[in-house]
Amino acid sequence: MAKVIAISNQKGGVGKTTTSINLASSLAAGEKKVLLIDMDPQGNAGSGLGIYPKDFELSMYHVIVDETPIKDVILHTELKYLDLAPGNQDLIGAEIELVSAIGREVRLKEALEPIQDVYDFIILDCPPTLGVLTVNALTASNSVLIPLQCEYYAMEGLSQLLKTTALIKKRINPGLEREGILLTMYDRRNNLSHQVEQEIRAHFGDEVYKTIIPRNVKLSEAPSHGKSIILYDINSAGAVAYMAAAKELIRRNSDDKGKLYTQTDQSSRSIPNSQETIQQLN
Repeated sequence: MAKVIAISNQKGGVGKTTTSINLASSLAAGEKKVLLIDMDPQGNAGSGLGIYPKDFELSMYHVIVDETPIKDVILHTELKYLDLAPGNQDLIGAEIELVSAIGREVRLKEALEPIQDVYDFIILDCPPTLGVLTVNALTASNSVLIPLQCEYYAMEGLSQLLKTTALIKKRINPGLEREGILLTMYDRRNNLSHQVEQEIRAHFGDEVYKTIIPRNVKLSEAPSHGKSIILYDINSAGAVAYMAAAKELIRRNSDDKGKLYTQTDQSSRSIPNSQETIQQLN
């Protein structure tokens, strides 16, 4: 049974799509079968993997609005274990077309049921707004992973998202849990990054991933080449960090007691080299 994880934060520019693409790719590098679903009308999860609107006719719009079987939308990517259900600008229309639809909040959840046993992980790249698409994603998910930019206004988007997830959990999806908080765009030379990290860890404790995603030029360049970071530059700091995050996610979900995996040494930020990490993911 697939673990369905929404990558969400209602503040834009925090690294949602970057995290969705590269976490999914890193899990696939560890031979976990992964489906990445692009719920964002911008369609950047697809273009970041070298798949553009000209490459497909059906998208998540047809799944959500027309109830097209999701298997008809899924595309293969360069990575053997990674598939993509693409999104595009048509999804903007879904917000309007589903306003009066009965059961609109569960369209995605119902669409995923036939493929639950096909994948190990299903990753949902959510739009930076609270609308029908985001509600669908949170309703269909087992958990939500929150990318959090290490900058001054980080807590604004986080507090709003926590209210949203609490409401979804109460009203629609009682099983929705927080997968954790992943710190992104971390600049070790910047005191503000250190301060944000300290405050978030003090408040949320073990919910915060030990792995930190640094600011990295290669991470910024990779989407323009239509590649995930592990295919663009596997030895870059960004690739190593996302593979470490994938390893941590797997370990958090493989605890026999079903509890979050926790690293006790929070002072250490040493990360194994990329080849080592891939071997450990397998």
